[in-house]
This record gives sequence, structure tokens and C-alpha cells, in this order.
Amino acid sequence: MAQTFLGKGFSVDVISFQNYQFHPKKNYDFFISARTNLEQIASRLNRDCVKVAHLDTAHWLFNNHAAYMRLLELQQRRGVALTNAKMVEPNKAIEQADLATILGNRFTEETYRYAQKKIYRIPISAPTLYSWDDKKDFEQCRNNYLWFGSSGFVHKGLDRVLEAFAAMPEYRLTICGPLDSEKTFTKTYHKELFETPNIDAVGWTDVNSPRFTEIARNTLGLIYPTCSEGGGGSAITCMHAGIIPILSYQASVDVYDAGVILDDSSITTIQHAVQKLSSRPATVLEQQARLAWKTARSNHTRETFAARYAKFVSQTLLDEPSG
Repeated sequence: MAQTFLGKGFSVDVISFQNYQFHPKKNYDFFISARTNLEQIASRLNRDCVKVAHLDTAHWLFNNHAAYMRLLELQQRRGVALTNAKMVEPNKAIEQADLATILGNRFTEETYRYAQKKIYRIPISAPTLYSWDDKKDFEQCRNNYLWFGSSGFVHKGLDRVLEAFAAMPEYRLTICGPLDSEKTFTKTYHKELFETPNIDAVGWTDVNSPRFTEIARNTLGLIYPTCSEGGGGSAITCMHAGIIPILSYQASVDVYDAGVILDDSSITTIQHAVQKLSSRPATVLEQQARLAWKTARSNHTRETFAARYAKFVSQTLLDEPSG
């Protein structure tokens, strides 16, 4: 992003998204800011500075409501009240901005629509690319699935995925995520995580490691029924690895014909989606996995991000002619 402005002849100052004390000592043409400190700093800028919100989550009200609803539904389903809601801090970034960019798709955009600001999509990028795996055996891996995510397990639907697969012993689930980070969750789901034969709790996995490559080779689909995202980075990573995505709409990823968008994130719907995908011929599964890989390659790399951001700066901020 900074390089784009440097290439246009601007000088660029960079501050931390956690720097709330910044006081400008000169005038700026543009202020590109994360949601965290845009509101505080915007009031200190020259009046003609164009303020752009760089939004990497859904709106905080939507996100926090959805996160608490997931915890409430878990409480009603399992009789346990967990406290590790994945909250976004309240902020008025979209209100203070003149316009905004988002990393996700229509889902994320719609959570900000009320503010009536121009919003531009710059698809999220992935730092790691993988070659197509010609050795992957789709007949052998047709019943193998992956949950891949960071903290916020209930937010990202791991509880539902565990319950779904615990009731489907003929399907295998691998879990890659920082399981040590949420002790109350792992205690609540200890049986599913560590005592269920068809569930393998691997833990945190480096996407650049041979272990992840091995997991991807033996996995047909990703199950990721999250309740709110700003761009679905974990899903994009798995698509780059040739894994077919089964996602909630709120994952904020356009899968086109390369994956499945769940009608809802209920346990029954997850189970039906798994059963339906696994029932397809191996040749069809390979075609769909390759399409997922191609979709990620075409839309979610550092190069495509840089190109889309450069176009946004040139045509929107600087009003340069296209072409």
C-alpha cells in the first residue's frame, strides 16, 4: 500500500495502528487507517485530507452480536457458558472516513452499508502459494475434512464442526488451530477433540511446513462455518492448497463454483454438506479442487492485491484516467 503511493511521487509516513497519540506536524493529502485509531486521529488532520478506512473485519456491531449469539447458542445446546467471544472494539471508523476499502465480499460490505459511504473491494491476499498437487488421490481422501483457523473457536464454528463429525464416524476431521489458547473450550470439547477416533486435533500448524502440505494432500474439504469475517484468510489459504471450501456466507469469500456456501451453520446443514460433497465422483472432486486452487491464484495473491490497490489509488483517489 505504501509502495503504491511512493510510486505516485508521494512521501509516506507510517504509524502503528495502536498509536492513538499521533499528532500531525504537517498537512496530508490522504490518511489511510485501520479501524482502531482512525476516529481519534481524523480530528487532528487538515480539513482537506481524504480519510480512507482500511477495514479488515465486519462492522463491530454485527461481529459482536454474532459472536455473542454463537456463545448463547452453545450455552443452550451444551449447557456451558464460555467467555471467549471474539470481539471487535467499538469504533466510528466508517463514520469518520470519507470512503473505505474492504478485504472481503458483499457480506462484509453490507455490514457497513448503513453509513452510506463509498466502499471498494480489495480482495485479501495470501502470503503462501502452493503448486498444484498432481499426487493427490481424491478417491482416497474423499471423506477427509479440515477445520483450519485461529483463536475464536466458537466464533469460527469449531464447536459445531466437532459435534457434526463426532456423529459421523465414517468421515475424518483434522483440526489445525491454536488449541492451547482456549483452555475452557478444549475442556468442554475434550471428548470430541482427544477421545474420538475420527477426529485428529493437530493444533497450530505452520502453512509453510511439510506437515501442512501433507495435511492438504490428504484432505478433500475445509469446513469453516464462521459467524463473521472481514475476508476469510484461512479459507483462502486452504483454497490455495487445493482444498474445496465449505463455508458460511459470513466467511466473506466468493467461492463461485469452486466450493459450497452453507444455507446456515447448523450441525445438520454441515453434515449434509459433507455427505453431499463426498458422494461426488473422484474426477468431479478433482475438478472442483483445481477450480478452488485457480480461483485463489487468480484473485488472492500479493500481486493481485497490489494491482487492485494501485487501481483504487489511481482511479478513485487520484481520479486518473483508466487504461
